[in-house]
This record gives sequence, structure tokens and C-alpha cells, in this order.
Amino acid sequence: MRLLLACIWLIHWLPLPILGRLGEALGTILYIVMKPRRHITLTNLRLCFPDKTDAERTTIAKQHFQAYARSALERGVLWWASEARLKRLIKIVPAVPVDVIKSGPTILLCPHFVCLEIPGIGLVLNSDLSICTIYSKQQNRIIDAALLKGRSRFRPVTLLSRDKGVKPIIREMRHGRPFIMLPDMDFGIRDAQFVPFFGVPAATLTATARIAAATGANVVPMIATFLPNYQGWKVTFYPAWENFPGDDIVAATARMNAFIEERVREAPEQYFWAHKRFKTRPPGMPGVYD
Repeated sequence: MRLLLACIWLIHWLPLPILGRLGEALGTILYIVMKPRRHITLTNLRLCFPDKTDAERTTIAKQHFQAYARSALERGVLWWASEARLKRLIKIVPAVPVDVIKSGPTILLCPHFVCLEIPGIGLVLNSDLSICTIYSKQQNRIIDAALLKGRSRFRPVTLLSRDKGVKPIIREMRHGRPFIMLPDMDFGIRDAQFVPFFGVPAATLTATARIAAATGANVVPMIATFLPNYQGWKVTFYPAWENFPGDDIVAATARMNAFIEERVREAPEQYFWAHKRFKTRPPGMPGVYD
């Protein structure tokens, strides 16, 4: 792993157009050799885009592997590039909503697009804000240490364990730290409800709605995507949701999924399709990945 990190450090000096193309070439190879992940990706795309042809879904799958591998290689830029270089490469649209975030508890909703490491860096480089988020310890201690150092290189980040529940999250939010929340992975049915995602019942955490209800938090989505022509990344901050969550936690969670769907349709190859999003199934429904 030290050799891998050394390679990533070495290539982070490359111009982004070269680094991006290297990542896409690697992704093309990974699409061929990583058969289980390819199967998961194509299964997800078949479920979510039944109106597309097999050829169209295969194209998206190949592009996804390219985008994911590209994001992995470009992570070295996030970990070691200068602040000046990162500010040139990360475009914030329209701007970090500092006034909204400082007005009270805030959830920064960050779905699983391949560039999901970008928004946190872009936020701290363009504001005086400190953030908190959930962190899952990596199995490899070398990668774990590199990831932690990379995420907190410009400002300390408060990392919270998912096992501790929502109380530590609420405490940090009330201390003025916006909570970066990744809401769209399948962690089982605990603290989740089956709500539609592209029309498919998906076990979806209700924590976004529950935390917003408990704290009166603003929910501000932020989505990172690639800029065209290997020019860097764009972080789009959307307006805070109005009347969220309302009186119905399940309806609020479905509203969240519908928003994520809209963003996925705008850049389908950049969403994280290699995760078993539909692993947990409603009672009586068969698995989809076997």
C-alpha cells in the first residue's frame, strides 16, 4: 500500500488532463477484470433505467468505471496539491452558502457521486467553516491514515462513528458544525424505510429527515461533478429545502430520493453504481444480485 500511495503522490504532479485520461484508461481495464462489480453495476442500471437498451446501459457502466478510476487517481491532487492549485480546479456554484449554514444547524446532503471527496475540500477552502461527518475506518491502516490526513489537511474535521447513532451528530450541529451526510447507501433496514429509488423499493436511511426534525436544520444539497475537458471539478450548492421534513418522515425520505434521482439523470455515469443499492429487499421479494 505504501508503494500505491507513492505512485499516487508521484502522478498528482501531472496536469489534470493527463491524469484524468490515465484514470479513464485504468477504468476501462477494471471494467473488464472486475466481473462482480461489473455485474452489480449493470444490475443497478437495468433496474433504474429499464427504458434504455442493453447497449446504452453498458456504455454508462463503462463510463462509470472510467469516472470512478479517474476520481481515485485524482484523489492525490486533493491530498497533496497546493491550496492555490485546488482553488483553481474546484469551481463553486453559485457560492458556499455561508450565511445559511451559520444561521443554524445545517445538513449538507452529499449523495454518492464519484467526486464526493471534493465538496468538503471546496467548502473549507472557500469559507471559515469547520465540518463534521460520519467516518468508517478503513481496513488497511495505511490507507486509513492517508484518507484521514487528506480530509483534514486544511482544517480539523470532526469524525463521528455511525454506531453511536444521531446524538453525537446533533450535538456537533448545535455547536455550529455543519454535518456532511451521505444518505444513499444500503445499510440494511435498521433506521431505514423502503422508499422508491428510480421506482425500485430501496432501503433508505431516514436519518436526514429525523435529524432535520430534531434540530430544525437547514438541508442544503451539494453535488460534485467533473468539469468538462479535464479542467477540474464543480461543486453545486442547491437552495435549502423548504418545509423539510414536514410531518411525514417516510414522505420526506422519498422526497430526498427523488431529488437524488434528478441529479443522477444529469450525470448518470458519475453516480456510484458499483454499490449494492438494492441488497436489502422487502419481505417476500427475491434478491437482485444473485
